[in-house]
Amino acid sequence: MTWVTGADGSPYGVTNLPYGVFRSNGGQPRIGVRIGSWVFDLAGAEAADLVLAAGTLCRPTLNDFMALGRPQWTSVRQRITELLTDSAHRPVVEPLLVPLDEVELLLPIEVADYVDFYSSEHHASNVGQIFRPGQPPLLPNWKHLPIGYHGRAGTVVVSGTPVTRPTGQRASAEGPVTGPSVRLDIEAEVGFVVGVPSALGDRVSVDDFADHVFGVVLVNDWSARDIQAWEYQPLGPFLGKSFATSISAWVTPLDALAAAFVPAPDQDPPVVNYLRDVPHLGLDLRLTVEWNGERVSEPPFASMYWTPAQQLAHLTVNGASLRTGDLYASGTVSGPDRGQVGSFLELTWGGAEPVKLGDETRTFLADGDTVTITATAPGPDGTTIVLGEVTGTVRPAR
Repeated sequence: MTWVTGADGSPYGVTNLPYGVFRSNGGQPRIGVRIGSWVFDLAGAEAADLVLAAGTLCRPTLNDFMALGRPQWTSVRQRITELLTDSAHRPVVEPLLVPLDEVELLLPIEVADYVDFYSSEHHASNVGQIFRPGQPPLLPNWKHLPIGYHGRAGTVVVSGTPVTRPTGQRASAEGPVTGPSVRLDIEAEVGFVVGVPSALGDRVSVDDFADHVFGVVLVNDWSARDIQAWEYQPLGPFLGKSFATSISAWVTPLDALAAAFVPAPDQDPPVVNYLRDVPHLGLDLRLTVEWNGERVSEPPFASMYWTPAQQLAHLTVNGASLRTGDLYASGTVSGPDRGQVGSFLELTWGGAEPVKLGDETRTFLADGDTVTITATAPGPDGTTIVLGEVTGTVRPAR
């Protein structure tokens, strides 16, 4: 129970409390926590000695706070919960509550490195069938390691940022041509934000996932399929992916998702030692994709073949260091059914089966289209946790 007006029973209640960075009236960026339709100003709370976090809550991003580590994350969360549930604190806390509709939400972290995985067996199989008909849908290495690529940290943007249609090379019957992408797509994903770094040369175990990962965001890894198809042979994703990746404005802490961990799909053949996570757990996150306000898909994150802990272990097995603010994403989340896919490449089967949107039919994104990805998770005692949405609107190429 919370004394905050309108927050009791909200999916953004005291069992959630995601962190973000906001600005009001053109002021400086400030760290806050969402409670109902309010933002609790944590910079103001730390300045008033209501919350103690070594001054890190007075910084313009979450990075310094995330670097403190899990004991401090848990302690601060417990203190915030106390402040928002014990009415004795109401006189000093209530002036620090800012209406959500009066703030501008900013990128919550300074992104250090960005890695994107390819961890849904259903998605990988669909893409294999679309691009390699008549051949095995999965390549021989896929069930032995989490496939991934390094993206571009500088083009990670906060939810709500417009996305400009990218220009690049693509194949045509007359040879390569340069121009705006005509097969602009989305990828509905889940991202994991690293708080505690690791030293160069060290390997992070699957058992240490919760000691390094601060929280979770939703991700839309916008993809230019025609640019990607021409360039990816033989080195993989590059300009078809690097123009924009959108993330939620709110980072849901792992502590809020304790009730959402569930057994992950069985892995056959057995994985190598460094990837053996016991228990083998994924997250029961239920995503929804809306295209111009119409719900077109409901991808289930619990179906992902490779778990977040395995992804982190693989990312560092060669000794690559973690940095505070690293973001790694799951790859497209797709389930076994057409109504559970996380990309329009799959939804329209490579553009061969257009979908109905209002009075129009579509294959890929048109200028002016808006895509919004949302998600829920089980919370404690039968409650529901809502993750911060990620949304973006396509603007014409420049």
